[in-house]
Amino acid sequence: MKHLRVLLPLALLVTFFSSYAQEEETSENSDMTIKGQFEEMERKSTNYRSGNGVPYEVIRLSSLNEVKSNIFDTINTAYKSIKDLSATITGNEAQIEDLNTKLQDTTNKLNTVTEEKDSISFFGALISKGTYNFILWSIIFALLLFLLFFIYRFRNSNFLTHQAKSALADLEKEYEDHRRRALEREQKISRQLQDELNKQKK
Repeated sequence: MKHLRVLLPLALLVTFFSSYAQEEETSENSDMTIKGQFEEMERKSTNYRSGNGVPYEVIRLSSLNEVKSNIFDTINTAYKSIKDLSATITGNEAQIEDLNTKLQDTTNKLNTVTEEKDSISFFGALISKGTYNFILWSIIFALLLFLLFFIYRFRNSNFLTHQAKSALADLEKEYEDHRRRALEREQKISRQLQDELNKQKK
C-alpha cells in the first residue's frame, strides 16, 4: 500500500511530463500556417455522436479562438503587406516615371549634341556635313570652271592681240615700204624733173 502511494503520484507525474513534452514537441513540429493550424485543431478534436447517430467533432473553444485570432492576425498582416507593397509600387512607378523623363531628356540632349557634331553652321544655319561638303565642292568646281573659262578667254584674247600686233606690224612694214617706194619715186621724179630743167637751160 505504501508502494502504491508512491507509485501513483510518480505515474501521474510521468504521465503529466510525458503529455507536456508531447505537446511541446507537437507545437515545435507543428505547421504554423492556417491550414496547419486547422489540421492541428482537427487532430486534437474529439468525436461525438448525437442521439440520432450524427457524428460531430468537438473542438476546444480556446483552440478555435486561437486559430481565429491567428487568422485575423494573418489577414491584418496581409493587408498591411499589401498596403506597404502598394505604397512601394506607387513610389517605384513615380521613380520609374521620373527616370523615364530624365532618360527622354538625356536622349534629346544626346540627339541635339550628335546633330550639332554632325552639322556645320553655314551662314547661320545648321547643315549636315555631307551637305556642307557638297556645297563646298560645288563652289570649288564652279570656281575652277570660271578659272578655266577666264584662262581660255585670256589665251584667246592674247592670241587675238598677238595676231592684231602681227597684222599691225605687217601693216606698218607695208606702209614703210610704200612710203619708201613713194619717196624713192618722188626723188626719182624730182631728179628727172631736175634733169629736164637742166636740159632746157642748156
